[in-house]
Amino acid sequence: MSIRLRLTLLYSTILVFTLVVFSVTTYITVSRILLDFQQNALAEEATQILAQGVFTLTVIETPRGRIAVPETYVQVRTLDGEVAGKSPNLGSFTLPLSDEGLQRLRSGEAKAWTEAVSTGDGRLLVYSKPFQFPGQSAGILQVARSLAEQDRALGALKWALTVGAGLATIAAFGIGWGLAGLSLRPINRITQTAQEIGARRDFSRRVQYSGPSDEIGSLATTFNTMLTELQAAYRQVEQSLQAQQRFVADASHELRTPLTTIRGNVALLRRDPPISEEDRVAVLQDVAEEIERMIRLVNGLLLLARTDAGLPLRTEPVPVRPLVDEVCRQALVLADGRALSWDDQTSTAVLADRDALKQVLLILLDNAIKYTPEGGQITVTSAPHDGQVAISVHDTGVGIDPAALPHIFERFYRGDSSRSGQNTGLGLAIAKSLIEAQKGTITVQSELGRGSVFTVVLPRASLPPGSE
Repeated sequence: MSIRLRLTLLYSTILVFTLVVFSVTTYITVSRILLDFQQNALAEEATQILAQGVFTLTVIETPRGRIAVPETYVQVRTLDGEVAGKSPNLGSFTLPLSDEGLQRLRSGEAKAWTEAVSTGDGRLLVYSKPFQFPGQSAGILQVARSLAEQDRALGALKWALTVGAGLATIAAFGIGWGLAGLSLRPINRITQTAQEIGARRDFSRRVQYSGPSDEIGSLATTFNTMLTELQAAYRQVEQSLQAQQRFVADASHELRTPLTTIRGNVALLRRDPPISEEDRVAVLQDVAEEIERMIRLVNGLLLLARTDAGLPLRTEPVPVRPLVDEVCRQALVLADGRALSWDDQTSTAVLADRDALKQVLLILLDNAIKYTPEGGQITVTSAPHDGQVAISVHDTGVGIDPAALPHIFERFYRGDSSRSGQNTGLGLAIAKSLIEAQKGTITVQSELGRGSVFTVVLPRASLPPGSE
């Protein structure tokens, strides 16, 4: 059952209940008013008869003559309940008096007794009142009127209320159906928009709503906001999938090269007649180098996968000077004729993961050594920078082409100046991922023929107690 139908039925049910209560209340009220009116009229007429009449037990007379207009019936009973006289218009009919009414009138518990009785010609309202004149026997005066006209009027009222309530319910159902449809039209538009977006995957669509800022307006606004978030998330997922596809393609390409080399070298080793001992040693050396290259590549891919998964790094205050001393001493082994120096300024600390930061610095120093010719200079510096700490690696190497600078931190990207050697194209991508995981940044400045400067900026931290 649709919301529109449920709302319409709810409106109609409430209206029907209200109309039923109103109709019943109106009918009962009108019936009571008419009955009270008839009762008061009979009481007044009985009082007039008693005030003007000279009573006998067989006939009722007044100075003006016999009292009994056709619509009014008069009857006299003794206190024993026997009929002593009645008006001519009663004919053979006797106005009834219940035993309870007779008992109460005789005992004086009731000054008057009124009751409605049913006859073949309709209902009668009978008003009975005791009387006694000096010198005459006591009796009971009964005055009655037909309720046929009143019952007809009440029947017409009941018919009018029933028909009116029915017509009002039908009209209310139609009007409620139309109003519910009008009120739910924005929701229908939202539903249609959602269906079209699901079918076309077009998250740029929005719900057009120009009504008041009510609950439906709030729903339309919220839905549009959700679409904006979904569009951004969908675009991000799409970009991530594209990046993943590129990553898988690049990784496959990078792994295929050493595997192809190893397969060719193994084929040489299996030749018959066998190759010379000198060639065999060279082939084994090539195989070992390619295996080492694959190990470095796989380790780099695992590390990138870990950072891509958003696994948090454990950050803590790390003194910069001891870490730079340790990294530079390890890099000296690979310097091979290149001058490596580092500053010894005032100690500072950064909020970082020590192992991850050490790996980044080793990657930057390895690149600097690799692309700086013998006799060149490599310098590592650190300094406070806008409430943070900047660690820079300067080299006097070949530099980077300006066209390659925007891509230098992309995975598997290798500019012309770095295509030789065993570089996997993952080092700077790993460095960037690790630094960003530590809430830091890494940038590069370079000029062809004059060298490059890689700068890592991390949040500054207070030095741990006892550290320098």
